Amino acid sequence: MDFSFSDRERAFAAEAREWLEAHLPAAWRKDHLWTRSEDPLWCAIARDWQALLHEGGWAAISWPVADGGRGASVIERWLFEEQLDRVGAPRPIASSGAVDLIGSALLRHGTEAQRQRFLGPLLSGGDLWCQGFSEPGAGSDLAALRTRAERRGDVFVVNGQKVWTSHGDLADWCFLLCRTEADRPKHKGISLLLVDMRSPGVTVRPLVQMTGEAEFCEVFFDNVEVPVAHLVGESGMGWQIAMGILAHERGPVWTFTFQRKIRRSFERVARLARDGGAAQDGRIRQRLAQSYIEVQILKYIGYRSLTRLLRTGHPGVESSLEKIAGSETDGRLQDVAMEVLGAYGNLYGDEREGAGAEIARDYLYARSETIMGGTSEIQRNVIAQRILGLPRD
Repeated sequence: MDFSFSDRERAFAAEAREWLEAHLPAAWRKDHLWTRSEDPLWCAIARDWQALLHEGGWAAISWPVADGGRGASVIERWLFEEQLDRVGAPRPIASSGAVDLIGSALLRHGTEAQRQRFLGPLLSGGDLWCQGFSEPGAGSDLAALRTRAERRGDVFVVNGQKVWTSHGDLADWCFLLCRTEADRPKHKGISLLLVDMRSPGVTVRPLVQMTGEAEFCEVFFDNVEVPVAHLVGESGMGWQIAMGILAHERGPVWTFTFQRKIRRSFERVARLARDGGAAQDGRIRQRLAQSYIEVQILKYIGYRSLTRLLRTGHPGVESSLEKIAGSETDGRLQDVAMEVLGAYGNLYGDEREGAGAEIARDYLYARSETIMGGTSEIQRNVIAQRILGLPRD
């Protein structure tokens, strides 16, 4: 397989890097934590950065030009993400899943009115989104969700609870999976609604994680009215749409976003080991070498996902391979990082935390990566059944 780039692709990468270097926010540090949603400075920088990307035409480069994109190829999207990483640019706030997730769903299933209303503010950072999928009794078995939406004239009335809703306290809108047809089989009676988070009856309660942050939230819906015009696709189509959204979360989001994080983490750990003397320990060297091998394998799994996208335009079941490889590689890498850091890892949250803070935070956060977007156990079931053809039971 040829992994070289064409002259056009190299010129695109050079153009992207030149623009990024010229517009990188002055207050942003390359060593900034990749997401600190509870930090007002991070939020302000990230929103302004999203607006700049939109103005420059870089907010969703693979989207059609008519919808605010550049019509870029999958390879050009990959190259743009690499340039973001090389210059140490902020992670676009709208790319915390929204552009690839609800954005892609609206492009495929949304009405013209929905695309006109929502896509522009999504790309500019004017509207921030959260995902309303998981519930206390419906995580891995998502089809067991109990949040209901009853149609009454021109509105749906929503009642229920969601949990592990990332950035729910910051979001303006939620793409909500709910049951609209109680008498149908559990995978059939589900719909996707676009809910204004400022609606009466919406209550958001942040959940403090072991990192000390509150990225995830519980969201309660108490007789929340949602216009029928905010139904995405047809009633009862929500499960199919949600599976497409999750395929994007496990595929392109991991390919284009989390791989950046993992590569940067490895470079930081290797540098710390060299500079701090931990690399003198032969066992540490062995573990770092193994981490490097796994990071390289992950890169080529990402290339496989890119090939699938190039051929079909959509992520396939192979995205489960990338989700497992990415989350579990990062977990092992963060274990190595904490061993390199040693006792300094205990300073996380202390005002003296210094350079070790990011490593300690990533070590704690990595545990959630094997759960979000579908647990590793669920991904192995998908691989067994849909790739290997093994029986369900």
